[in-house]
Amino acid sequence: MAIDDIYSAGIASGWKVLDAATFTAPRTLDADVAIIGTGAGGGIAAEILSEAGLRVLLLEEGGLHTSNSFRDMDEARAYRDLYQEAAARATADGAIAVLQGRSVGGSTTVNWSSSFRTPPRTLAHWASEHAVTGHSEADMAPWFARIEARLGMAPWAMAPNPNNAVLKRGCDQLGWESHVIPRNVKGCWNSGYCGFGCPVNAKQSMLVSTIPNALAHGATLVHRVRVRKLDHDGKAVHGLTGEALGFDGYTPTGVTLSVRARHVVVAGGAINSPALLLRSGVPDPHDLVGRRTFIHPVNLSIAEMPELIEPYYGAPQSIASDEFQWRNGTTGPMGYKLEVPPMFPGISAGVLNNFGDALRREMAALPHTNAMLALLRDGFVPDSPGGRVRVADDGSPVLEYALSDYVWDGVRRAWLSMAEAQFAAGAKRVRPAHLDAAWYTSWPQARDAIQTLPLKPFRALLFTAHLMGGCAMSDDPARGVVDSQGRHHHLSNLSVLDGSVFPTSIGANPQLSVFALTAQNVMSLSARITA
Repeated sequence: MAIDDIYSAGIASGWKVLDAATFTAPRTLDADVAIIGTGAGGGIAAEILSEAGLRVLLLEEGGLHTSNSFRDMDEARAYRDLYQEAAARATADGAIAVLQGRSVGGSTTVNWSSSFRTPPRTLAHWASEHAVTGHSEADMAPWFARIEARLGMAPWAMAPNPNNAVLKRGCDQLGWESHVIPRNVKGCWNSGYCGFGCPVNAKQSMLVSTIPNALAHGATLVHRVRVRKLDHDGKAVHGLTGEALGFDGYTPTGVTLSVRARHVVVAGGAINSPALLLRSGVPDPHDLVGRRTFIHPVNLSIAEMPELIEPYYGAPQSIASDEFQWRNGTTGPMGYKLEVPPMFPGISAGVLNNFGDALRREMAALPHTNAMLALLRDGFVPDSPGGRVRVADDGSPVLEYALSDYVWDGVRRAWLSMAEAQFAAGAKRVRPAHLDAAWYTSWPQARDAIQTLPLKPFRALLFTAHLMGGCAMSDDPARGVVDSQGRHHHLSNLSVLDGSVFPTSIGANPQLSVFALTAQNVMSLSARITA
């Protein structure tokens, strides 16, 4: 079955799409609203503002890659073209891998489609502890419903693939809570290759939903352009300066782009957005920009199952468990959400942490391998202050993230939960993703061994795909970079509309939270601009 490429037809019909790699001389563009970033925040903002009749300019550092290039379903190609730093981004010390999108559509192009509403306890915590208003459970309900309808979000109706079925079976055996994950898909082929770009345009990422609609309403998209600086006088932004990148998507060509806009929306995500504000020297009297950056630290447990798992096929995530998410309340020991990741050969070779014949044997067992992960909910107590984004000498972002004893305690408890669930589901053997761990053949053996594993960076395999904070919202300027509507406290025509405004992590995959919060706030912005 042939799948039409949305952009080929759109560009032929007159969509304004510019590849900065082709620029041979400096350019200046004008817009009512310039949006920096085309991920969850930028994509939603572009649709709403362009539908309001405003001249919208979208600026994306990554390239425009569409279903035509996703049909090879190639892991190496996807990491190179669609991820920050070719999927090699990490914290400053290298201890935590960071998987973050970098193309038109941002991380929505490569995520695994999980679509959760912001947990009510998280929203209540923001209101009570961070002076956030207007985003209560009741306030957000119509915005969640609106986005769910717009992007086809619904609980996955098919049976879970065998990888997810392990989590469901383990929870059922132990009497733990589990639930079906809503996914933002329409006509999904259930292939499992979501992380490499959907080859059939089923995943309702910004790439195939809001951005095409914005372009159809007259928006302009410029890709392969890196915004270096916001030009401001301390009271308002007067423009911005960017540099064109070459066809490799990384090397500056020396050609500059200048933009003049009535309003600027920063939506580059929770590492790039604070980095841009830091490079630009925006007013920051309370030294808040880049601080309180949260990542949902993730740890893993690997199991060999007697049945065929083939963890690279089928909807990547369809079952989750909140059994341990709120067990100790909002501010007790760190809570975590249990899910499973897909396991593809390239990334699995790293996760398995082995080499030579041992790695060869474990890769040969991949068809029978299950993996579980825990999303650790950071940011809710003083012992979990998150990390900090800084900029290197060349202006590139650097994320520092220290692992406190509070976080390590959550890591150990999560390993115990995952191993118990895997054995309850029938695992032959289980190994936490830790350099000092062995394969354990029973739950009692695993329980005792996990209690003694040294909790140290580089011994424990940790990663994240969820970036939040760094430009926190609060109606108190002493605690927030922006107010509850995303308006910068000091620059009158600057908004931040992405996950960087979250005052903590949220305790669930964040894309729907970004979509809904942005939609709510950008409607207010649209009314102000068009008044």
